[in-house]
Amino acid sequence: MTTAPALAPLVARTVAISDPGPLLALLPPGPSLAWVRHGEGLVGWGEVLRVTGHGESRFDTAARTWAEVAKRAVIRDEVRLPGTGPVAFGSFAFSPSSPDGGALIVPEVVVGHRGGTWWLTTISADGALPTPVTLTQHERIMQSPEGTVFTSAREPREWMDAVTEAISRIKGGEVEKVVLARDVVARTAEPVDPRDLISRLANGYQNCWTYSVDGLVGATPEMLVKLERGLVTSRVLAGTIRRTQNDEQDLALAASLARSSKDLEEHEYAVRSVAEALAPHCTTTNVPDSPFVLHLPNVMHLATDVTAVLADGTTSLDLAAALHPSAAVCGTPTPAAAKLIEAVEGMERGRYAGPVGWVDAAGDGEWGIALRCAQLDAEDPHRFRLFAGCGIVAGSDPASELAESEAKLLPVKGALSR
Repeated sequence: MTTAPALAPLVARTVAISDPGPLLALLPPGPSLAWVRHGEGLVGWGEVLRVTGHGESRFDTAARTWAEVAKRAVIRDEVRLPGTGPVAFGSFAFSPSSPDGGALIVPEVVVGHRGGTWWLTTISADGALPTPVTLTQHERIMQSPEGTVFTSAREPREWMDAVTEAISRIKGGEVEKVVLARDVVARTAEPVDPRDLISRLANGYQNCWTYSVDGLVGATPEMLVKLERGLVTSRVLAGTIRRTQNDEQDLALAASLARSSKDLEEHEYAVRSVAEALAPHCTTTNVPDSPFVLHLPNVMHLATDVTAVLADGTTSLDLAAALHPSAAVCGTPTPAAAKLIEAVEGMERGRYAGPVGWVDAAGDGEWGIALRCAQLDAEDPHRFRLFAGCGIVAGSDPASELAESEAKLLPVKGALSR
């Protein structure tokens, strides 16, 4: 089902403002929308429009409806930067078979920060001028969750058996690489304010993009696609090693990761899939000859930043749809890997590993891959579903992949059990 555009056009007003303090501290109680990194980005609250979609057409439905809404909108934008004017935050399911296809949400209020410029956007859906807003810093002491219990939805041994089965099929020529994910259910003794979870992730993982959209909260290190005034950027991560918190040992591990044939093979698949998906829409695509090692607090990844110049009128949401799913979260060849995931993974991913981010009226935007995340239970504030996935190739070891998945679960586990 799709929520149709309002009969009256959206009316949006963006004005420059003085520094109102940390973005995340502006979020009031209730559902939160956020996309922040290094203190910059966007936060929003309220809801004037929601566009939902399902199945294979979930991206097309959202993109077409948003294009129509943006075309009809009455916009007064005094700042004119990517992310000003009306903005829609979005999160979409990994699989077209998911019952939760995803949504675009247009908030009533958006506050943005970029390069020393702050702005406030207010939006109405009734054709009238938006209601003026007074920003408030919601100072509070973050509650430390106690007594959180984590339970694997699938026994670790069963998951390793699935990895063994995937390796067998890879060696049999069915696929070159497949990404298998697992989920863990967290139950907290007391209800958790999602704003606390967002803030802990943003503070602990500042090199990641911390996001909150429709109950999905996480900190992703992987930028699926960014479109800004014709320049396209995609950060590809594939190949992972856990950190020891000893600087000397971590440097040695980083060097070994950069030389690992298994991890380099996995990374090459992921980069190739992104470059091929961008090719129909872009020119002068630049793919570095070799990856760099991205250091995060819990793990290190092989990373490559792919850049290109947009050659058509494609929006950031259209590009995200074209790129999804990349080999980094599905496998190679993608159709065969998707079938193998359905056969052996043993869970419904929901919006885990799907695109998450925002798009503005001009089509610019940022879309990450929903990794290192938790899905809040809409009916039970004590329950969260956590996810982690690993790229499996012929040289994978099931026990090592289980350990890697545990390392990837640490950010959200830590934020829910401090």
